[in-house]
Amino acid sequence: MYLLNTDHISLFQRNHPQVTARILATASNELATTIVTYEEQMWGRLNRIRQAKQDEAIVRAYHNLQQTLTFFQKIGIVGMDIQAQGIFRELKSQKIRVGTQDLRIAAIALKYQAVLVTRNKRDFARVPSLILEDWTNS
Repeated sequence: MYLLNTDHISLFQRNHPQVTARILATASNELATTIVTYEEQMWGRLNRIRQAKQDEAIVRAYHNLQQTLTFFQKIGIVGMDIQAQGIFRELKSQKIRVGTQDLRIAAIALKYQAVLVTRNKRDFARVPSLILEDWTNS
């Protein structure tokens, strides 16, 4: 299973050629993202709506929210369960210098023994046994 990190979903939404080609070439049953990524994306979209002041910006922000919702309806979302939360707690106890949200994503990827697709190798490489790929270089 390939788990798309937030950065790769954002690149897909902006039609990055390599990322888009790789996502479209991957079987849908092998491709997913995490509930944490969904949270990050939705939080960002809702924040844009709250910040928009002009009509065009408001309409664009709502359009982007709807596009994001449509995307997440088409891709599998792997949740945070008690086992992944336990892995998260274990990683946190190791004092790995990675942000909380990224550590949650890593815990979910480890639970499912999934490949995490991200450009953020600098941080995620600190997590032991986590398998990483960057599809921007494909």
